[in-house]
Amino acid sequence: MLKINKPIRANPAFMKVARLLAHVVIFGWLGIVFYQGFSDQLGGDPVQTLLDFTGIGALNLLVISLIISPLAMSFKFTQLLPFRRPVGLYSALYGLSHFYVFIAFELQFEMQLIFAEIIKRPYITVGFVTLIILIVLAVTSVNRIKKRMGTTWFTLHSLAYVAVVLAGLHYLWLVKSAWYEPAIYLIFSVCLLFLRRDKIKKIFK
Repeated sequence: MLKINKPIRANPAFMKVARLLAHVVIFGWLGIVFYQGFSDQLGGDPVQTLLDFTGIGALNLLVISLIISPLAMSFKFTQLLPFRRPVGLYSALYGLSHFYVFIAFELQFEMQLIFAEIIKRPYITVGFVTLIILIVLAVTSVNRIKKRMGTTWFTLHSLAYVAVVLAGLHYLWLVKSAWYEPAIYLIFSVCLLFLRRDKIKKIFK
């Protein structure tokens, strides 16, 4: 891993603006796309567009949340670290939005059909497990819960590495063509796991 001797230090005010901008862009973009969907501005298949946007968005944000720590350590740019939690939370939000679109518009909230799809279709099973992991990580990211959990919190949040691989598998099984794009995500996820191999080994000892 690349190592930088001199720490990077940005203006604190700039970093606050950057964090605010990240919130505005990530949350605002989600709101705009949903508004376009409900106002019939997403073309001939708005449901599929919403599914694609929220699904890819959740995966991208999860990958970014896992990239932040290696980047911060490599470049000694610790001011990046506060971005991890909000990006991870937005990944869960996008994942929930993805699931909502699926059960609301594809399955019409038919509970028997929802459970049947989750059980019978492997790619949906994997996607659902990924969503559960993201929700658990989001709920336990609250500072009060983190303090109560102690070292167990770090073990639990290592499931983020499992989630990114499962999300890549969900994407790979879902597509019928253009398999190379989800394959790239999977390869990149494996590279992330390799970079964090020492930390993962310590957690699972």
